[in-house]
Amino acid sequence: MRIGELARRTGVSERSLRYYEQQGLLVAERTPGGQREYPEQAVDRVIRIQELFAAGLHSKKIAQLLPCMRDADGGPSTIATPRLVTDLVAERDRIDRMITDLVNSRDVLDEVINAASQDRG
Repeated sequence: MRIGELARRTGVSERSLRYYEQQGLLVAERTPGGQREYPEQAVDRVIRIQELFAAGLHSKKIAQLLPCMRDADGGPSTIATPRLVTDLVAERDRIDRMITDLVNSRDVLDEVINAASQDRG
């Protein structure tokens, strides 16, 4: 599929797809005319990349991680190195801390909302 179709199917801009390719996160074949051609599996790959970016991972870490994942089901492969596992545990711990901070912020907002609501009524 061409870059425009991949962009439509994944909701990711063509510019981002070109960036993913520059970073080694996505691979495209080239037609004789120089246009990018992506395999069907690229849809799953782009979705996976987006999930990892949303989790706060940077492109260098994603590039290390992607070969250790199966795109179709997101499951792990058997080639993750001990160093990568350590790094990913640290990333997961960072995300857990962010979740805790967000829950605490939400609780504070709930208290303010409740207090303001009671003062009005």
